[in-house]
Amino acid sequence: MAKVSVKNVFKIYPGEKGGNVTAVKDVSLEIADREFVVLVGPSGCGKSTTLRMIAGLEEISQGDVYIGDKRVNDVAPKDRDIAMVFQNYALYPHMSVYDNLAFGLKLRKYPKAEIKKRVIDAASILGIEALLERKPKALSGGQRQRVAVGRAIVRQPKVFLFDEPLSNLDAKMRVQMRTEITKLHQRLQATMIYVTHDQVEAMTMGDRIVVMNNGVVQQNDTPLALYNAPVNLFVAGFLGSPPMNFITGTLKPEGDKIRFREIEGGTIDVAFPAADRPAAREFIGQNVILGIRPEDIEVATFSRKEGRAAATGFPAIVDIVEPMGAETSLYLQTGAHTLVCRSQGALDHREAGHRLQFEMTLAKAHLFDPVSTKRLS
Repeated sequence: MAKVSVKNVFKIYPGEKGGNVTAVKDVSLEIADREFVVLVGPSGCGKSTTLRMIAGLEEISQGDVYIGDKRVNDVAPKDRDIAMVFQNYALYPHMSVYDNLAFGLKLRKYPKAEIKKRVIDAASILGIEALLERKPKALSGGQRQRVAVGRAIVRQPKVFLFDEPLSNLDAKMRVQMRTEITKLHQRLQATMIYVTHDQVEAMTMGDRIVVMNNGVVQQNDTPLALYNAPVNLFVAGFLGSPPMNFITGTLKPEGDKIRFREIEGGTIDVAFPAADRPAAREFIGQNVILGIRPEDIEVATFSRKEGRAAATGFPAIVDIVEPMGAETSLYLQTGAHTLVCRSQGALDHREAGHRLQFEMTLAKAHLFDPVSTKRLS
């Protein structure tokens, strides 16, 4: 296996009406040997283009890509010792599963015995031994994706690249394949780079997540670090389901505390210990954005039962109740904002339309600069 280094890489396309379009802007990444790194972001953020430049399928406009210690900017894709799994499976319809798995090895003139051993080993890892004689048209979507992954495994490459491989699968199959790819990484101990727009896939699969937007890396860290300490509004709102609540208000000094008041019409009025929020002092008298995750808001009754510390209350009207069994999602109106509360209480649709008291755990709340969008650390 090998590490992958992406150094100050740009991808610039000529625009239709003159000028240039920068799809990837100054991206630098270090992916360690045997690491599983996920590139995540909305459509058009540059994640797939970055992956394709690592693979050699897109020309690099500026910067360098290294696989191991070798600069591969001018190396053909077939000579980079990588294997790529695509969204659309890319199987040969006229070939059996065995021949699909073996095809790349036959082109490289491997001995028949070696080809057979690698194909059988890959089929065993993926549980598709019984499918080797079938054609792709006789397979389900999940089975086809396993064959596509198997074709990468038989290559025994230095680096595996996955470009949204689960996008064409239904929800249940996506969950199953997600766990299988994670197990595959643990078994092969391979370097893997995985592209997805699905933040749940990113959070559950990656050793490290690279969040991209508009061709720029927003944050590069472990899943929990990204979730608990997002650097800006984009990362905070992109990761998490339901997403983080954002509340606009102003800051005012109050003794050894700093008080946040929601904008006119809102009911949220909370105070932070000033010592805990030193960066907030610079925004006294100005608008800021308070970010709080749905699970850090609770109906006051249940909050007290749980003994949640450092919680501050506010009233809100319940618009919609979504019972999920183990938890309940409540959509709230404060008068100025719509919020989501993920309650651990057993609530049902009868609560809709009622005004209830809620509590938020302020220790888990974030403050953001509305101009730069950066979190006030």
